[in-house]
Amino acid sequence: MSDLTDLNIDRVANLARLALTPEEKTKFAAQLGDVLLHIEQLGKVDVTGVEPTAHAFPIYNVWADDVAQAGLPVEAALQNAPAQRNHMIAVPKVIE
Repeated sequence: MSDLTDLNIDRVANLARLALTPEEKTKFAAQLGDVLLHIEQLGKVDVTGVEPTAHAFPIYNVWADDVAQAGLPVEAALQNAPAQRNHMIAVPKVIE
């Protein structure tokens, strides 16, 4: 994409749901063109023998095993409740 004459900033702005002034269109077209030129340069880098990765380091499952555990005692669960009734948190009525 060395020729940026086909860069349609109006279409890009429409896809992004942006209303741009003519000055913004000029400014952002130049910035977007610079980004696309940089991406074009990255495409020229020789990456033969390099495995595609999503992360710089290997990622392993970081989730704990899903094992049933005892919950909080009722007193501990309700200790910060502003109001309680019958071992439950009492909240104001929201539906009339």
